[in-house]
Amino acid sequence: MRALVLVDLQNDFLPGGALAVREGDRVIPIANRLQHEVDLVVATQDWHPRDHASFASQHAGKRPGELITLEGLPQVLWPDHCVQLTHGAAFASTLDTKRITKIFPKGMDRRVDSYSGFFDNGRRHDTGLADYLKLKGVRELLVCGLATDYCVKWTALDAAELGFDTFVVVDACRGVELNEGDVDDALDELEDAGVELVESDELL
Repeated sequence: MRALVLVDLQNDFLPGGALAVREGDRVIPIANRLQHEVDLVVATQDWHPRDHASFASQHAGKRPGELITLEGLPQVLWPDHCVQLTHGAAFASTLDTKRITKIFPKGMDRRVDSYSGFFDNGRRHDTGLADYLKLKGVRELLVCGLATDYCVKWTALDAAELGFDTFVVVDACRGVELNEGDVDDALDELEDAGVELVESDELL
């Protein structure tokens, strides 16, 4: 059984959003088409409390993009984004949500960030996504969304480690690219971990 994981296709990650990913809106039409090529569609959703510790606003004198240590883990500081129950946290209006069977919120613990759709960054808590997919008999995962070098990467790495045959649909993703080369480095890391990189036209 093949499933599609839509990673964080939310307003705050689209152009004009609080943490806009360049050309992030361009992945939506591809994601919509991919939904018809799989047996099951799930979505992850950044769902932060207003005082999440990954927000630069919670650290005096710090700016978005700076690196700190949070709960013993390296943490990039971000603009306030995807705050629970705000417009920024909602899915993109152009995203077809009718086939999404379950949404997995993440990043709800203010003390630790959660890039992966499976675990928080410290791997102390899981979202239930793996159990859900296994219960449904899923063996193969397509991963797409935002952003390539953060939440897509970590979701796909965890999926592969958990034993799923994992594919990242590269043209259905865009990256933050805080530093030049971050996206290419992420794709290399994924390939090294056994994740297959594909283009949507190979699937549609």
